Amino acid sequence: MPKPVIKITCPCCSGLLYHDCCEPYHLSLGAPNAEKLMRSRYSAYVLGLEEYLLDTWHPNTRPKYLKLSNDPTQWLSLEVRSFEPNDDQATVEFVAKYRDRGQAEKLHEISQFRRIAGRWYYVDGICPK
Repeated sequence: MPKPVIKITCPCCSGLLYHDCCEPYHLSLGAPNAEKLMRSRYSAYVLGLEEYLLDTWHPNTRPKYLKLSNDPTQWLSLEVRSFEPNDDQATVEFVAKYRDRGQAEKLHEISQFRRIAGRWYYVDGICPK
């Protein structure tokens, strides 16, 4: 029996259905660029996909675990402000709005990505002032 398609809007705020947006990356298809990887990572935080987040984190900066099951954060929206691609490195600037223990917050980050053997990985990010 084929797997039923769940028709929900993708959490990454692309306006596409999850099935047509981030789900293929979550099911192990490598993201074609750093912006799509960043969007799929945001969706993974929304959906609690800790293994995907760790698998797409650069080995030099990856934590051992994330403990998302105990995280009270409720992710609300994502805005990609800029995407600067390069051959094997890229930068994505974004703002993610969330609620933490009832308090509205936002994460503004400029993230660095690197491509290794054809796959993109999140390296790290800085939060501009």
